[in-house]
Amino acid sequence: MTGFEPGERVLLLDDRGRRYLITLQQGQSYHFHRGIVAHDLLIGQPEGVTVRTTSGAAVIALRPTFAEFVLKMKRGAQVVYPKDLAMILLHGDVYPGANVLEAGAGSGALTMALLRAVGPEGRVVTYELREDFAALARANVEAFLGKAENLEIKMGSVYEPVEETDIDRIVLDVPEPWRALEGAGAALRPGGVFVAYLPTVLQVHSLVEALHGDPSWTLVSSFEALVRPWHVEGRSVRPEHRMVAHTGFITTARKILAPKFLPGRADRPIMPEDPPIL
Repeated sequence: MTGFEPGERVLLLDDRGRRYLITLQQGQSYHFHRGIVAHDLLIGQPEGVTVRTTSGAAVIALRPTFAEFVLKMKRGAQVVYPKDLAMILLHGDVYPGANVLEAGAGSGALTMALLRAVGPEGRVVTYELREDFAALARANVEAFLGKAENLEIKMGSVYEPVEETDIDRIVLDVPEPWRALEGAGAALRPGGVFVAYLPTVLQVHSLVEALHGDPSWTLVSSFEALVRPWHVEGRSVRPEHRMVAHTGFITTARKILAPKFLPGRADRPIMPEDPPIL
């Protein structure tokens, strides 16, 4: 890996663990409460280098991880938190080469996660209603990933029928995803995965009721991710006083060919402790 270059995003880490995201520019400086860091001290240096501010404080320079960039990047809409991004990619089974339909773009955090998951052979089409959000999302994507040729941002509503067909995954961060089941949902191939990210349980209830009411969907599941960090230092081993608790609910479903009959199902599953059926 080469040294830091002008125009590159760099994460500064101070001795108290606080993080600062800057963009390197020749001749410029970063001013904060621990002093001033000249960008020229970092340009050309390898990742992980430690430099001192004008006040003598030490800061470590690193390339930001995706999670760090998401939490520090410019925002318009609220970003999807890294813990939820991870669960969306895993439970949505977003894989290299997949064709993904997303809405809405917001600040671009979810868009970036999808692009990284599908890779250069995949494709992401995202629908967004607001021009300012679309511009911010593209700027954030290009700031972290560079020019993304496999990203298309369309201005419009995902609640209306879409042009795309044979989509592998649909990932929605919109207020009423149940309204997209007939429009965007029709673009999802049989066996494809539908994912929705929602802030309230009332929205989840409306979505799940709509999914259960349509025989084209199965394996409906809803959950949330809670992350509790731990403080581990010497003999002090305990949960941290603060944690990232509820941020949103994730609902997934699988698209199937609507059956001409409703498959029967047992009143309850046969559990291992049940006696064998003779």
